[in-house]
Amino acid sequence: MSEKHESSADAAQSPPRYVVGIDLGTTNCAMCYVDTSQPEWQVATFRIPQWVDLGQIEKRETLPSFHYELTPSEAGGQNTGQSTAQEGGLGWQSDTDARSSCVGVLARDAGARHPGRRINSAKSWLSHDGVDRTADFLPWHGDADVPRMSPVAASAKYLDHLRGAWDDAFPDHPLNEQDVVITLPASFDEVARELTIKAAKQAGLKRVYLIEEPQAAFYAWINGHRKDWTDLVRPGQLILVCDIGGGTTDLTLIRVRPAGADNDQVQFHRVAVGRHLILGGDNMDLAVAKLAEAKLNADSGTGPPSASQWDRMVQAARSVKESMLDPGRGDTFTLHVAAEGAKLLSGAIQVELTADEIDATLLDGFFPRVKLSDRPSRQQSGFQEFGLPYAADPAVTRHLAEFLSEHRRSGIDQQDTESADRPDLVLFNGGVLAAPAIRQRIVDSLRDWFEKPGETWQPQVLASPRLDLAVARGAAYYAMVRRGQGVRIAANLGRSYYMQVQHDPPAALCLIPGDAEAGQKFRADDHPLHLQVGAPVQFPLWVSSTRLADRVGQLVSIDPNEMSALPPICTALVRGRRREETELNVCIESELSEIGTVGMYCVDAEHGKRWKLEFDIRSTLETDRDAHTGSGEMGGVVDSDTVEACADAIQSTFGDDADVKPNQIVKRLESITESGRNDWPPTLIRELWQFMADHETGRRKTPAHEARWLNLAGFCLRPGYGVAVDDWRVQQMWRLLHGRLAFPASQSRTESMIMWRRIAGGLTAGQQQQLAAPMLATLRSKSRRIEPHEANEFWRLVASLERLDVRQKIELGDIALKEFGRKKNVRLRPALLWALGRLGGRQPAYGPLNTTVPVDKAQSWIESLIAIAPPESDVPLTIVQLGRKTGDRYRDINESTRQRAVDYLRSRQADDHFISLIREGGTLDRDEQTAVFGDSLPLGIRLGR
Repeated sequence: MSEKHESSADAAQSPPRYVVGIDLGTTNCAMCYVDTSQPEWQVATFRIPQWVDLGQIEKRETLPSFHYELTPSEAGGQNTGQSTAQEGGLGWQSDTDARSSCVGVLARDAGARHPGRRINSAKSWLSHDGVDRTADFLPWHGDADVPRMSPVAASAKYLDHLRGAWDDAFPDHPLNEQDVVITLPASFDEVARELTIKAAKQAGLKRVYLIEEPQAAFYAWINGHRKDWTDLVRPGQLILVCDIGGGTTDLTLIRVRPAGADNDQVQFHRVAVGRHLILGGDNMDLAVAKLAEAKLNADSGTGPPSASQWDRMVQAARSVKESMLDPGRGDTFTLHVAAEGAKLLSGAIQVELTADEIDATLLDGFFPRVKLSDRPSRQQSGFQEFGLPYAADPAVTRHLAEFLSEHRRSGIDQQDTESADRPDLVLFNGGVLAAPAIRQRIVDSLRDWFEKPGETWQPQVLASPRLDLAVARGAAYYAMVRRGQGVRIAANLGRSYYMQVQHDPPAALCLIPGDAEAGQKFRADDHPLHLQVGAPVQFPLWVSSTRLADRVGQLVSIDPNEMSALPPICTALVRGRRREETELNVCIESELSEIGTVGMYCVDAEHGKRWKLEFDIRSTLETDRDAHTGSGEMGGVVDSDTVEACADAIQSTFGDDADVKPNQIVKRLESITESGRNDWPPTLIRELWQFMADHETGRRKTPAHEARWLNLAGFCLRPGYGVAVDDWRVQQMWRLLHGRLAFPASQSRTESMIMWRRIAGGLTAGQQQQLAAPMLATLRSKSRRIEPHEANEFWRLVASLERLDVRQKIELGDIALKEFGRKKNVRLRPALLWALGRLGGRQPAYGPLNTTVPVDKAQSWIESLIAIAPPESDVPLTIVQLGRKTGDRYRDINESTRQRAVDYLRSRQADDHFISLIREGGTLDRDEQTAVFGDSLPLGIRLGR
């Protein structure tokens, strides 16, 4: 399964001399290649030059997947002159790049000392559907002075280093002119696949193919057994590829079939792929670190380590894991964490762990002996330290039992009595499976599950001597297979794709069947759909690796146990006036690229016009995870007659022949709907917003019209997310209004601030920055001042921009606290308290967790408020926001500050729920959410967390 991105001119040229395989791993990258000019071609390993220490460069077979921002002292020590990078250094790097950052061994090791300056697990983030994977937020919980980058950009950095190293070694055959095969987990979703291609393009690679890692691992085995592989397998056998790396667990089944009726040759058919599991070596490191933490607390009672100590403890745990899973291990291992700062030896942490404790944590915790009928837990994982959605159940063997129960008969016809329904052969891949004890535990589990009474059986393990290089070697071998040389694995899609077309009951159309092959196109026209031209439309997308018999166009019930949600696909055409709207009968056409990514189109059934449907990646943000369940839409539906009456009322206020005063429109709408505006359901208010947008020019009639238009439009679009295609609506508001007020009146400025605050959750980080820039300039300037009658909304708006960077939030919070102490700001104090709570909140209302203000700053703000002891009734809620317990050591205040906050709240006779939120954590009730948001929230929509 592959995809090629090249121009037609490239295609017309002769094939390049080299083919290159790149393992873009969670923990390590590797690069192998074939010189196709050699008649007896072999797969060779490219040794990658990299910094291994300050001022020291070596060539290694792997490149650790870490990016590190050097400290000023390290940068000065590594390069002392303008030409250092060219004299014995990484010759392809500019001096500026060499001075600022690095990837590889030095990045990994220096990052263990300064974890806030290091990016790791970028590949896991690339597959995280709960964040905007194109946004700059890594390193997670990084130091304030470290530039952030996206998972895509971090992945591109590793690929760029490989490209530079290759070009330096082969200047006559640059990598961007060679065929490059990049590996990725078989379970990567469509967005992660597309973003991998995007990272390759950012690194300057043009001729790129993708292959799934388990297939690459099997290709590597074939390559290593070119002379005897036909003696090791036979038709009917089932091969399990178990791939457990630093970040993911990938399970694949390959069935061995005869090449033909009269042929002794065999073919390999990939018949099943497991669910995407963020479960691997990183989780095991966390488990060992948690074991060490628990022993430390039990032995010394010192309490949990600081966030920075914890980072170093996790790094030390990796060494413990690797040493204690080695056959030659000792009885104990001492985990050592160096002291912080000036504490020297007195601040060091040492914990002795025994072999039995490690076995209980790693073998019994991740590879327990379970029954074939056991199933993994679906509850939330306890491993949330780094913000990644780790698999809910860490027991790999339970996931394996579920996978084999569902798929071990995949690819067997009813007439087929020869094919096995148990894995005869097992191929291990990934760094975790370098440990013999783990491999043996899996083999023992398979024997326990499938050994028949009276039989002595266990699966045969296919030997793969270099697990760290196998995937890159297999990728290079596959590149030769694409040229007609070598043994090919036949692989159909192994996943079925569906588009949700109704919510109650939830049902979906099958768009691409599980037996699809690369290059096929499909048309689902058995159930015509209706597309309203001129309006945004969105369809949630689902994928299943178990429902492989569904056919294209089949309408099926959605079962979350059998299907997984993907980002929805959406389109939005320019909407004209309502009388120009039309509704068309459409069908969905879809196509499968060579890597299994999908392309979808709405097609006018009568005229053939096509509209491209794009993945709505932003809908997968933390704030908008409900798109598939339709939580906003489920808030209630208003009948069409009432909706039309509301449309007429809005037209009579903002239309060409308006005869209703703008200050009367809300009461008129409440009268029509027979309900107060806070009770209008999301479906209605989004319709009202669209009617307001249709009559946007009506705000230009008078200042009063503009003020009322801004107020009502913002109210109807609040909180900027929660209903399908809200991101499109917010973009329309930005296009119509940013910097485009019709009247300079104070009322228009104030209402525009209210409007932006209400929909801030739907604004991008760049848009929030544009809004904040002039506001920050005003606060920093001694000569510029905020008009008193606008100051409340000024502060509420700037504090609601949760996607601002941490340094800006700290600056704003410090200014707010300073202004709070000025006597002239008595009337402004409630707004300043509200702003301080939003800026320093431990649980953002909608923003990404990586922009949370550091815990020491939140603690200082709590201490300052307690010391001031202001009389305002809003103080307790602000302290709750600043100190609410989350269970995340990077965000939670220390116990002494927590106790002072609890004592203060009790002295203020605060609600018991406030005390509970500080002490134990939990969720805000609806009134508390309203207070934090600054407005009532639409029915059915909650704050992000």
